[in-house]
Amino acid sequence: MNLRDRTALVTGGAVRLGASVVRALARAGARVAVHHRRSAAEAETLCREIGAAGGIAVPVAADLADGGADAEKLIAAASAAVGPLDILVNNAAVFHKDTLDTLSRSSLEAEFRVNLFAPLMLMKAFAAQGRPGAIVNLLDRRITGLDPSAVPYELSKKALAEATRLAAVHWAPRLRVNGVAPGPALPPPGEGENYLREKAGPIPLGRPCQPDQIAEAVLYLLAADSVTGQVLYVDGGQHLVL
Repeated sequence: MNLRDRTALVTGGAVRLGASVVRALARAGARVAVHHRRSAAEAETLCREIGAAGGIAVPVAADLADGGADAEKLIAAASAAVGPLDILVNNAAVFHKDTLDTLSRSSLEAEFRVNLFAPLMLMKAFAAQGRPGAIVNLLDRRITGLDPSAVPYELSKKALAEATRLAAVHWAPRLRVNGVAPGPALPPPGEGENYLREKAGPIPLGRPCQPDQIAEAVLYLLAADSVTGQVLYVDGGQHLVL
């Protein structure tokens, strides 16, 4: 897939890793619908930045906390903003520390609604366009291990990894569906760079990955016409030891 003049929707695209993916797509020549929930100001700023550089990016608002009940409306809004969609990047996610002892039904459902149900419904609505295209789901290096400190998050991402493979088979050959599983790349809001070095755990390559490197992996999977059903780890090898 040549990304120039393609159209894309990036969920959670206004800030952090999502914004890196949006910038990378815009640099490649794609027109991008930048989904946000509460980050309207950040989305507007990012779209102005891309427009000033000669690209096209348009903010679209939607709340995915309902599990993607309005997925068709979001796909329609994105299509109205940048044209019928060729690309879907499911990046939006929520993360909370919750163990088996502390989790509740409501906390479990809250993470699954955003991290699993919404991407599933968006993939379904994207596929219903009847167009060829490509999907990349943002996962997490935790899908190969066990993190007892973040049980709902880990379970939802493991389930999304399986959904990625199922979708790759179900919608082939019209759609390609892949995943990127990043390691720690950005500190939590309010924390500095030292946080990653101190809290990330062992990384075989000795350094945290960078948001731009994760975005490059997304672009590779979008452009690789013979690749589907794959999960690409961008974590410095961390999934091998944790």
